[in-house]
Amino acid sequence: MMRQQLLLLAELSKVRITIAVAFTTIAGYLLAHGSFDAGLILPTIGIFILACGSSALNHYQDSDRDGLMKRTRNRPIPSGRVTKNQVLILALVLSVLGSALIYIGSDFLGMQLGLLALIWYNGIYTPMKRKTAFAVIPGSVIGAIPPVVGWVAGGGELFDSRVLILAFFFFIWQVPHFWLLILKYGKEYEDAGYPSITQLYDEKQIRYITFLWTFATAVTALMLPLFGLIHHVAITLAVLASVAWLVIVFLGILRKQHKPFNPFYYFMRINYFVLAIIIALSVDPLIR
Repeated sequence: MMRQQLLLLAELSKVRITIAVAFTTIAGYLLAHGSFDAGLILPTIGIFILACGSSALNHYQDSDRDGLMKRTRNRPIPSGRVTKNQVLILALVLSVLGSALIYIGSDFLGMQLGLLALIWYNGIYTPMKRKTAFAVIPGSVIGAIPPVVGWVAGGGELFDSRVLILAFFFFIWQVPHFWLLILKYGKEYEDAGYPSITQLYDEKQIRYITFLWTFATAVTALMLPLFGLIHHVAITLAVLASVAWLVIVFLGILRKQHKPFNPFYYFMRINYFVLAIIIALSVDPLIR
């Protein structure tokens, strides 16, 4: 019984995504502070719990559409494993707890930024994606905020050019990441009543647009050492190698396909790339 409840909580929290959010917060903290210490703990746990609350609230908001898509019809609310009111209460508890931990571990500014991410996700992006197929572009601001929370908690200035570049990188990469999902599940989004770029462009056009956004992600990654976020020569070379690898891999998205196009292959590769960049950003300040 306990195991089932924990699995349910993990599903409502979208724990694989929220763990990734926590790692970007750690990277921001280390870049600003330069070392691991106890000050890292509360902001990281706080942003993780707040992101879990935001994810649970998204389950509540999207439950009507989730039941219409094959990919999401077995989620907790549409499958009947939990009620909407129970999820709403969980979302509120997690959001309050996460915000409090960020405030204690950082300051009022850090808490404000965390709440901004929640408001942007649940109050702006979630309603907007029912109106426009391009909601992901403003919606990508959400992923840019957690590393800034870590940066501020680590003693960095909010408008430092370095953290703005860091936020910009995490903003840019989410667009091709999402559109690759749309290439895989676009028909399901359409059937659920969501506007989808698959209604506006054909597969070939979407692949070309996705390549351009991926190339922009690669260029933005090159700005990380340029703006002083990465200093160590070995880490810089690793970033350059990762960028070259990403571009070479994604050149395949432009080629004529002799078998059914597999967007998930590219979806995973851009995720591997971003993971490599997060590791590079986290390791570099520790070996300077």
